[in-house]
Amino acid sequence: MKKIILAFVLVLAFLQPYMLVAQDLLKSQNLSAVIVDNLKDTDILKIKAQLKANNLSIDQAETMALSKGMSATEFGKLKLRLQEENQEQVLTKSEPLSFQEGRVKEKAAAGKVKDTTIARIFGTELFDNPTLNFEPDLKLATPVNYVLGPGDELQVAIYGVQEYSGSLAVSPEGKVSIPYVGQLYVSGMTVEAATAKIKGAVAKVYSTVRNGQSTLSVSLGRIRTIKITVIGGKQPGNYSVSSLGTVYHALHLAGGPGINGSFRNIELIRNNKLLRNIDLYRFLVSGNASDNIGLKDNDVIRIPSYSNRVTIEGEVKRAGIFELKSGESFKDLLRYASGFTDMAYTASVQVLQKTAKELKVEDIKSSSFGSYLPKTGDFFKVAEILNRFENKIAIQGAVFRPSIYSFYSGMRVMDLIKLAEGLKEDAYLKRARISRLKSDLTTEVISIALDQALNNQNQANILLQKDDEVTIYSVNDFVEDYVVTIEGEIKKPGAYAYLENLTLNDLLIEAGGLKDAASKRVEIARMKKAEEIDDKDLNRVELIQLDIDPKSNEQLTNFSLQPFDVVTIRRIGLYEKPQTVSVEGAVAYPGKYVISTKNETIYDVISRAGGLLSKANIFGVKVIRSIKQKQINDLKRVNTGDESNKEELKDIIAQNLNQTIIPIDWDQIEKDPRHRSNIVLQAGDKIQVADYDGSVKVSGNVVLMSEIPFHKGKGFAYYFNAVGGVDDKGWKKKSYIVYPNGKAATTSSFLFFTSYPKVIAGSQIIVPEKPERQKMTTGEWVSIGSVITSLALLVVTAFK
Repeated sequence: MKKIILAFVLVLAFLQPYMLVAQDLLKSQNLSAVIVDNLKDTDILKIKAQLKANNLSIDQAETMALSKGMSATEFGKLKLRLQEENQEQVLTKSEPLSFQEGRVKEKAAAGKVKDTTIARIFGTELFDNPTLNFEPDLKLATPVNYVLGPGDELQVAIYGVQEYSGSLAVSPEGKVSIPYVGQLYVSGMTVEAATAKIKGAVAKVYSTVRNGQSTLSVSLGRIRTIKITVIGGKQPGNYSVSSLGTVYHALHLAGGPGINGSFRNIELIRNNKLLRNIDLYRFLVSGNASDNIGLKDNDVIRIPSYSNRVTIEGEVKRAGIFELKSGESFKDLLRYASGFTDMAYTASVQVLQKTAKELKVEDIKSSSFGSYLPKTGDFFKVAEILNRFENKIAIQGAVFRPSIYSFYSGMRVMDLIKLAEGLKEDAYLKRARISRLKSDLTTEVISIALDQALNNQNQANILLQKDDEVTIYSVNDFVEDYVVTIEGEIKKPGAYAYLENLTLNDLLIEAGGLKDAASKRVEIARMKKAEEIDDKDLNRVELIQLDIDPKSNEQLTNFSLQPFDVVTIRRIGLYEKPQTVSVEGAVAYPGKYVISTKNETIYDVISRAGGLLSKANIFGVKVIRSIKQKQINDLKRVNTGDESNKEELKDIIAQNLNQTIIPIDWDQIEKDPRHRSNIVLQAGDKIQVADYDGSVKVSGNVVLMSEIPFHKGKGFAYYFNAVGGVDDKGWKKKSYIVYPNGKAATTSSFLFFTSYPKVIAGSQIIVPEKPERQKMTTGEWVSIGSVITSLALLVVTAFK
């Protein structure tokens, strides 16, 4: 019994790796002993389901399996079987009087590894593209010339008076077995011939088929798998392919030719005889797929090494490495490379050749493209055309069509002006300029009298040369750009172009008209011009005072302006729009109030608001005032002293100080309205009157932050005790209080005495945190000891 148990344990241990793989490939920790050949098809299906459930591809699972000890060879086998499983379609058994739709084939697959080492060789993209696999289409009609063999399956159907449906598999002996008819030999026959033979045999049994009352049809169901061999590919070996498979499909399974394999002379060998030489360039260049013939069992595809490979780079549409046959010229190479690009230099092409000892360079003229026969290893470089023109001439300036034109021998200045459709009206006729490039590539300027050239005087209408640039000046080029400026109470102040006869009325209209605040006074500042300087005249400009009608843009006195005049529209003496302040909180009539006088105070506005309510806290009145933009800009210009985060600190200052709180002592104001707290209000001020709050809030570094009921006469110590005291980090001596009106008071210390501020209802006591003190290091203590020792020695020495 013990021996049986031991044997069972050994068998279990031997099978454990396979069981682990079959049960859970992802969770197994040791896959070193896995042998894929021992796995069943059901195990492969389980692994496939695991990968699908975890959303993993076969390639992603490879790294994980190798890290757990699985050999690369075994994973290659596993990958192959998983791919075969993906390609396999399950054929359900045909029931009587039913027909199997569609066509399936047996397992036929091979792993494919993408190789980037030969990506520049023309044609490799044909085999690196996963969407271009040349697999036979199983949905096509059954080819009548298809030759049957063992492994094929025929679908036979009889319909009409008598009915029958069944699948007939071709046995290894080449026969099919038909119920009540017998066995028929069909191997080696075409589908068409087999159909006629089956029909004749069935007609002997089924009389309705013989007399035409029933019809018999035969189609190809399951397609057999054939074995072929590929030699010289990136993945040479034996492959199982569909019996409908073709040469290109087999080459794709093998990854195409290897790094030294030929694309032009691939051999298809059948029955030990060369059947066909396959040239892939026929398909790649012209789309001719005549070489993609069907395969048969035991076919051999042999890919020999290349004989002649050359490289072409530069300005061609498809640069790379190409294979040439004997007798093919550089013109053929250009055709394979899809020809020159638009910017290619086509007069000649440079080729770098290899001799027996060294390299040499040769230039191939365009006339020799069809006769030059490239040699293996040649490197062709197609250059770019020069960035220059052989017949360019240009004209710019005061002509109707300034541009680049075609130069011809004998062209003169007037000929070029006519091509540009003549001179503009503003052309300057006294002088034109020609910029000419000399033979040493320096530039010279030639001036001509344009008015003489117009009269066809050859001395001025000179001959032009290639690359000349003719410039026709405009009279406006010599005129200064004049402006006038208008400022003040005008809708669109700014500088405007001065035009001849421009008047004040014209400028007022162009600037959008006068504002409602414009006064009748207008000041015009005019520049002074003189040939000589008068030291006695201290005026820098001439000031002109005008009176206008501020209600009209059309003035009775239409004053003429001059270049660079500055017009200022003055503001009327009193022009202020109503401005408001707001009152919030415990007052009878909160809301916005218009400032009625220049010195209206907070007492005046609160009185207009009906005064404070009984629930108001007289110590909780404050004014919130917005800081003006100028003050914010001034804050941003503050020197913070920290250059590392200077800008950040400035932004923080500006954001936190965009408004300020003014505490108000309302108790004193009620006693004496002339008290300093009775401030004069500004536009936009917000008056806040807080409700009475009968508690004191204690926060900061205390044991328990809380609000304590106000106890009249009690100080800081009472409220500290009420919240459990100050915590370890609390700085009691620096505690402070914030009153309801926004005013703050700090704790003061003198010698051993500490004075705390008065506490009132609604206040907030805050205990700050103690600053961290950095402990002195051992080295610092040693330094201090050394200094003290030195001082002691000095003192002792001094008293000796």
